[in-house]
Amino acid sequence: MKRGRPPTTKVSRRNRNLRGLKHEYEQFPWWMMLAIEQVEPPDETCSEMGLPRLMMEPPELSLHAMYFPFGFPAEVRTNSEIVLELFGGLWGRFSKQRDTEPIRCEVQLVEGRGTACPAVPTYRLMLPLMISIAGADNHCIVDLERAEAKIAISRAAARHPAYAQHFFLGMPACCIATRYATPVHAACVALNGRGVVLCGDSGAGKSTLAYGCARSGWTYVSDDGTYILDGGVDRHVTGNCHQVRFRPSAAKMFPEFEEYQTTPRAAGKPSIELPTAPMAHITCAQSSRADFICFLNRRTADSPQLIPFSKDSARRSMRQVLYGTKESLEKQYEAIEKLLTAEVFELKYSSLDWAVDRLQSLVVTGR
Repeated sequence: MKRGRPPTTKVSRRNRNLRGLKHEYEQFPWWMMLAIEQVEPPDETCSEMGLPRLMMEPPELSLHAMYFPFGFPAEVRTNSEIVLELFGGLWGRFSKQRDTEPIRCEVQLVEGRGTACPAVPTYRLMLPLMISIAGADNHCIVDLERAEAKIAISRAAARHPAYAQHFFLGMPACCIATRYATPVHAACVALNGRGVVLCGDSGAGKSTLAYGCARSGWTYVSDDGTYILDGGVDRHVTGNCHQVRFRPSAAKMFPEFEEYQTTPRAAGKPSIELPTAPMAHITCAQSSRADFICFLNRRTADSPQLIPFSKDSARRSMRQVLYGTKESLEKQYEAIEKLLTAEVFELKYSSLDWAVDRLQSLVVTGR
């Protein structure tokens, strides 16, 4: 008998067909499949199956405004005056300093499904996208390469300005940090046109020392976040000079803040956050040249002193907060190298007044 492939039968053909259907079914996105009742309604009274109205009919973003976070233009389009008010509270005090391509923000205010403040969002960095999600009604997608942001927030989130601003409406500033400037976890003050960048870990005393200097006649530039401009050329930096923020314990050093209540925070430790505009005794500026860099150390038991600090250690510390594409990181590293052409010190202290006086001596004498 001749050996070879067995004759094809109806049963074997049916098995092959079933295997093929099984493969196609496994490849098909099962979550798109409809139940039989949805495909063929049993009667005319059955409701139609459809996607949420927000997906099928997004609201018209007829309102428009320009803001200038850290001096860079940002164009906001939205369907709600509430959103513009929140943006105004976040970026409205800044004036235009740069003619860069505007960051484009589209923000939808949606009704949402609840009334309570939403949960802390989950973040995902899927370069070039940065994503923040707190459920179906609150999310933000930022394209770092195209400098665009798509945001949806619920009315419940909008009722909590600190939450909405911190987690969603402030997200477009990530485009500044990866496209136009380099962020440094530092405060900045200036005296006689010479700036001092105050670096250190959280709780090192950056904000307290920055305000202590401003209270003594220095110019206040920023208290916690400083940005290197123009790729580090001329070591020019900027920050948020329109706000000062302290830990509640700072009221013991500054009696003028004893009557103020702790500000509810969307994230991080409790703090006292105040605008600088009403503070007539404070001089503010949106930018300054950085002539000195000081890493703060107020936890030491040693005698107070200002000593040279390792630039390798400074470099490692500054690089910790950087993120973005490979190309943007290379530019940020270059900006940090140019900033590090300034003299770098470690300031060991326990007395705020002594630290302010020592920094003044550094600026005046250069040592």
